[in-house]
Amino acid sequence: MELLTLEHFAPHVNETFTAALVDGEISFLLVEARPLPMPPTAPQGWRAPFSLLFRNDAPLLFPQQTYQVTHSALGQFALFLVPIARETKGFLYQAVFN
Repeated sequence: MELLTLEHFAPHVNETFTAALVDGEISFLLVEARPLPMPPTAPQGWRAPFSLLFRNDAPLLFPQQTYQVTHSALGQFALFLVPIARETKGFLYQAVFN
């Protein structure tokens, strides 16, 4: 699999990504894909860092961990999601690529 970049995800904001669970699957909506500052000491050719923000409307919190995620255009890949905020109907999760 090629190295994932912001350009892979940016066109898919407001689309659903499905994560595999032991007893089924859960959907996450990609609500933000944004660049992060490049470290000043980053070697030439490093991937530009970026952040993804997902929303899940389930009433229970899913733990910080690596999920096998599937998207109709991007295929299947591993994604480390971290819960970062609780909303009225669910939670926000972040994935950071650096």
